[in-house]
Amino acid sequence: MLNEILFAIAIIAFVFLLVIEKRHPFRKFPPKVFKESFITNVTAFLVNNLILATLRISSLFFVAQQYADHGILSGFDNGPIKWLLSFAFYDLAIYFWHFMSHKYEFLWRFHKIHHSDKSFNVSTGFRFHVFDLCLEIIYKCFFVIIFGVNAYVVLSIETIQLFFIFFHHANIQIPNEQALSKLIITPSLHRVHHSTLRKEHDHNYGIVFSVWDRIFGTRIEAVPVNIGLDIIEAENFIQLFSLAFITERKLFRLLRLIPKGRK
Repeated sequence: MLNEILFAIAIIAFVFLLVIEKRHPFRKFPPKVFKESFITNVTAFLVNNLILATLRISSLFFVAQQYADHGILSGFDNGPIKWLLSFAFYDLAIYFWHFMSHKYEFLWRFHKIHHSDKSFNVSTGFRFHVFDLCLEIIYKCFFVIIFGVNAYVVLSIETIQLFFIFFHHANIQIPNEQALSKLIITPSLHRVHHSTLRKEHDHNYGIVFSVWDRIFGTRIEAVPVNIGLDIIEAENFIQLFSLAFITERKLFRLLRLIPKGRK
């Protein structure tokens, strides 16, 4: 029941943030760019959830039920201390997954789909390749086995992180954001993570807590000039899915084979 309530709150937050960014956007994108972004992202969410909703919940829940008594945290009493430690370790694990998704070409080929959005809005939190989500589920299952997190705690953490994903993708500016960003990932911190420049988007990997980026030296504060990827573009869900199978290296090779026309 708690997880259903948390999920409902996350969806309400999505709608609320969508309204706020529509009325008071931090950056104005052309209507065509925003429309294509929103439709593609929501379509990705619907298709991905049809495929993965049952798999994600059932696999994580099953693994947690089987191994919650064998992991590092299994010796702790089931209470606030264990819940907080579980949340912190889970968030740290996702930080490392996010970091690896940028550093290894095999993982980047799927994760770059998320970065291909030329707009930056709350629906960008839906823009993921289904294979990226599948690999992340496998990774999370290993985390659950190693740390021994209670099944219901895992589902609660997943829902809380969903809220934060909506929050830090919102095209808004919030009061006292500089101070808040010392504790959690805010829209300004994550906006630079979607910069076109690699030296900027290879930073700020946190999902909830911003402390991990400070500890591992991956924090950056900047205002990106452009959002998205230079040579990667997708105007619909089919193109979005297909982009994962065209790496930048292959695309550059292809471009060199195509003769340039005279201006």
